[in-house]
Amino acid sequence: MKTNEILYRTKKALSLSQKDILEAYKLVDYKMEASHLDSLLKCHQDEGSKLCSFEELGLFLDGLVTLKRGPNPKKSNNDEVVELTNNLILKKLRIALELKEAETEIIFSLGEARLSKQQLASLFRKEGHKNFKECSDELLMAFLEGLGEFYFVGEIED
Repeated sequence: MKTNEILYRTKKALSLSQKDILEAYKLVDYKMEASHLDSLLKCHQDEGSKLCSFEELGLFLDGLVTLKRGPNPKKSNNDEVVELTNNLILKKLRIALELKEAETEIIFSLGEARLSKQQLASLFRKEGHKNFKECSDELLMAFLEGLGEFYFVGEIED
């Protein structure tokens, strides 16, 4: 999983400005400098690019949830470390964008990934559940690609 690519594709798919991303980090009390964000969003071959840590990506996704939906009054402020997996990235994006099952299915199909309802549901199960399915890098990238098309089509219809 390439964290920089996930950050970049999410930015592009949702038409987020640098200001939006910095605001997401601010909402989770993470000090992100604009210059550092620029270096995270550069192509890995470009001079001055830096690797986005799993922590930075996870905090961005948490901030995106707060940015899009507002603060969660039930959320406890525990600092439990959770491993950032493709399934968790998918789940955080779905929560932030308030995507229903049908919308998620459409997004995957726009990214040329055909999933049955059962396969889709298995991506959002808890790890260890008998029907849990690990989300591959290819499946996550298909989702991000479809997400860009999904929101682009929505902009045309507005």
